[in-house]
Amino acid sequence: MNFQKKYIPLLLGIGIALGVFIGGKLNFSDTSDRLFTSNSKKDKLNRLIDYIDYEYVDQINTDSIVDVTVNSILDNLDPHSIYIPKSEMQSSTDNLKGDFVGIGVSFYTYKDTVTVIRPIEGGPSEKAGIKGGDRIIMANGDSIFGREWTNEAIIKKLKGKKNSKITLKVYRPGEEELLTFKVKYSDIPIRSVDAAYMLTDDLGYIKINRFAESTYKEFKKALDQLQDKGATKLALDLRDNPGGLLDIAKQITDEFLENNKLILFTKNKVGKIEKSYATRRGDFEEGDIYILINENSASASEIVAGALQDNDKGTIIGRRSYGKGLVQREMSLGDGSAVRLTVSRYYTPTGRSIQRPYDKGNNTDYYNDYYKRRSNGEFENPENMQISDSLKFTTPNGKIVYGGGGIIPDVFVPLNTSRQNETLNYIKRRGYVSNFVFEELDIDRTIYDHFSITDFIENFSVSDALVERFQDYLNLKERTNISFVNYHDQMKTLIKSELASQLYNSSTSEQIINETDTMIEEVILLSKANETLDN
Repeated sequence: MNFQKKYIPLLLGIGIALGVFIGGKLNFSDTSDRLFTSNSKKDKLNRLIDYIDYEYVDQINTDSIVDVTVNSILDNLDPHSIYIPKSEMQSSTDNLKGDFVGIGVSFYTYKDTVTVIRPIEGGPSEKAGIKGGDRIIMANGDSIFGREWTNEAIIKKLKGKKNSKITLKVYRPGEEELLTFKVKYSDIPIRSVDAAYMLTDDLGYIKINRFAESTYKEFKKALDQLQDKGATKLALDLRDNPGGLLDIAKQITDEFLENNKLILFTKNKVGKIEKSYATRRGDFEEGDIYILINENSASASEIVAGALQDNDKGTIIGRRSYGKGLVQREMSLGDGSAVRLTVSRYYTPTGRSIQRPYDKGNNTDYYNDYYKRRSNGEFENPENMQISDSLKFTTPNGKIVYGGGGIIPDVFVPLNTSRQNETLNYIKRRGYVSNFVFEELDIDRTIYDHFSITDFIENFSVSDALVERFQDYLNLKERTNISFVNYHDQMKTLIKSELASQLYNSSTSEQIINETDTMIEEVILLSKANETLDN
């Protein structure tokens, strides 16, 4: 099976959908008179839609025509100007807002039943007493199990207004009677910080998955805790981070740069330039900083990496980033839908644009750039990167940096493209490990009750028998004959990481995965080498 061609990388293209979002909003109904004047082009479009609505021989939904028209217009602009239909606005807004109103459970439908994987830490379901493995059978007296219940229908049924309550009937394995829980709807955070812990005695680690409204507060809390533990160096992991809010990226960058250092500047269509500078409030200006990026690190992630690189601060580690240097502003269209339109370009402090080239109206090649870069061998060898000498810039300390498509790291770490690694990535993307681990835990969760998080990380070992059971499970699902002989240890790490995710939290899971991560190993080596040089 050719995994490279057949399956799209897990987070490829998320940067396109999320991007750098400037944060300001316009409302079409409120500002149309100010922003737009009446002209024949708009009259022409309106008259055509009205003509179809009133005279076309068949019944047709003119809303769908409008959607197609808007998308067609935006497709002829740039790859990052997008239309968000009404049906997608809530999830899009929640993703940038950083929280939503809910009951606070991670679940999936197991054998036609809503099954709790894990209640969100500190959330209303955990406070009410709901546990991993519980089956939610009824909500406010209505049954919510059976084949007819899709995930969308379940989520809709479990939604409610903040501070109101929902009564849940729950089946818990081992209990004879259904349990009743009254759960209060609350703000549920969508975590931006996946992990925060100490890699060594003085080297902290923080992984950020996107830049939402809550991200800076999460990051600052994690940074303060690591500094209290003795962190004088920090590894900031922005791999696979598609970006988000521009202001949040600037706030995080400000933590590392001295007062009045330029973070970035933007330029709009008329050439107006707006510059953003660091302030006095940074708490990590003296510490060593290592930024981890890869080919899926986009927009806001590139702002952080580019600002630090251009100010000769810290070390950028990994592979060339996505290459998105366009800024969007959202405008409501009055019917619950919105457009995020590119309104300016951003530039790093040396003046380079890291937006990779695109042809207007031809986004296919732009979206397929990942495959082009991979086939060129760029992910395995930095010598294969296509760089233009005309886009060469120099930092204050004389370091050469390049524009024209992504941030090029100071220290290159190749992508593991072995067949074994491709197979493991495929298994993860398909969710087989997650489902298998859930079923294992469902047999008897109590065997893990005596493990603290630290004890689990340091002392728990996945048995050979467990790996063999997963191998049998996978071969049954795939109807194939995959063997883990050549990567037995890697499979143990994957299973242990998923166990940690379902038993504890994402931070514990990341910590286990990172124990065998080559980029993390490189950071630790560089940190120790720099320490030797300083001494």
